[in-house]
Amino acid sequence: MQRVVILGRGASGKSTLARALGAITKLPVIELDKLFWQPGLLPTPRESWSAVQERLAGQEQWIMDGDLGPDDAVQVRLRRADTVILLDFSLVRCACHAIKRSRERADFWRWLLAYRRTYLPLLLQAIAQHASTADVLIFRDPRAVERFLNTHRASAQCRIGPTL
Repeated sequence: MQRVVILGRGASGKSTLARALGAITKLPVIELDKLFWQPGLLPTPRESWSAVQERLAGQEQWIMDGDLGPDDAVQVRLRRADTVILLDFSLVRCACHAIKRSRERADFWRWLLAYRRTYLPLLLQAIAQHASTADVLIFRDPRAVERFLNTHRASAQCRIGPTL
């Protein structure tokens, strides 16, 4: 696991997972939301966004988290990924987290509501087409994510050895 893409519905915990996995693996974490949205919450134009991702994905190691909906060019990072993690949590769970987290715009809520019906099938198709050799992990339950992280924590401890 050297180049990891983390995808999922808004407010599913992509950034939280990326930070936790980055702390375990020591891979650099790139939060795509911070790079994609311009002042006034304007999306970066597709051609420019593809170029930014090409530069980022050209690095040897990274964890990129972000699912930017219909404005994204996800195939760019999927082509370089060796691991794809998809958080497929319920609408209710993600909506509750979004409400707690911050005030969101109407287009966010439209994307959140339509995610499974409209966007997820396109995302799965892009993963199959552009990341066919990557390990694909789909988590539908936060407890499964925690088990995954615990397994990697234990594995990292074994590599490091006992501490004195």
